[in-house]
Amino acid sequence: MNQILITEKIYVTPELKRKKKIYKFLFLISIFLILTLCSIYIYAECARNKSEEISKKLLEDFISNDNTIISSEQNALIVKLTQENIQDENEEEQQQVNLNLATATEKYETASGTYDIIGRITIPKIGVDYPIFSETTDQLLKISICKFHGGNPNEVGNLCLAGHNYRNNKFFSKVDTLVIGDIIEITDLSKRKIQYEIYDIHTVDPSDRRDTTQLTNGKKEVTLITCTDDTKQRIIVKCTEKI
Repeated sequence: MNQILITEKIYVTPELKRKKKIYKFLFLISIFLILTLCSIYIYAECARNKSEEISKKLLEDFISNDNTIISSEQNALIVKLTQENIQDENEEEQQQVNLNLATATEKYETASGTYDIIGRITIPKIGVDYPIFSETTDQLLKISICKFHGGNPNEVGNLCLAGHNYRNNKFFSKVDTLVIGDIIEITDLSKRKIQYEIYDIHTVDPSDRRDTTQLTNGKKEVTLITCTDDTKQRIIVKCTEKI
């Protein structure tokens, strides 16, 4: 018995042609958008890497100015011996010298401009090691950690430090992995290094400034500020001097 094969002829209607053109256009738009997004990401990552290089160079300069970094205990011993050996020195003049030393800044010139560095922040657990700028601006935040509020490093009060969360292991990207009890180290311009212990971690709205208060009951504190991954809130890490 013979089989009769019948093939159905497909007619290309004007409507089908129109849909085909639409699909082709959407496909090309999708490719264009993907390439554009990739280009933007690569450009942003290159810019961040360049900023990271500037930050590391500034840190090298900061360290090379005096390779001797002393701890708070060593600093206290030096002060004690100095006071014993120079008993007749005017106390008021000595206090003024210490004040000038603590509030001084170091200037560094790069291709991006001239900046004031007031210290160094190190968080061994997450590999953070950056210089601290004396002020917070959009430009400086792209290069390193900035003082957002408060006094100078290792002074009585609440030193508030702001840093970007680039979600790429740079700046404060891994701050959200810290836990209570972790250590943060601050080195000032006199090369005195003090350890601060985390005692609280929480998130707040961007407009909430309560954590920047300077009422510390005479203690030395450090507050780290960065964005959450979705940028909708701020991560706050509170630290106090480790005794």
